[in-house]
Amino acid sequence: MLSKIPLLCDNTSVINLTKNPIMHYRTKHIEIRRHFLRELFANGNCEIKFIRTELQLVDLITKLLAKERFNFLRNELGIISLNSYLQ
Repeated sequence: MLSKIPLLCDNTSVINLTKNPIMHYRTKHIEIRRHFLRELFANGNCEIKFIRTELQLVDLITKLLAKERFNFLRNELGIISLNSYLQ
C-alpha cells in the first residue's frame, strides 16, 4: 500500500504553487480540483515530484506522438510489441 500518492509533474510553477500557499493569491482562476489537491498535499496524502517533459508517460495516451517517441514511452511502461513476436 502506498503511504503517499505520487503525482509527477513537468511544470515547476504548478509544483511551487502547491508547496507555497502564499503564492496562491496570485492565481486568477481558482478551480475546485486545485483546492482538492492542495488539501491532499497539506494532509500528507500525496507528494508532487518533478519529472522531465520527455519522460511524461501520460503523453502515450493523451497525445499524438511520433513513432520513435511512442515506442520509447511504450518501452518505459514495459509494454512489448506483438509485431516482433508475430514475424
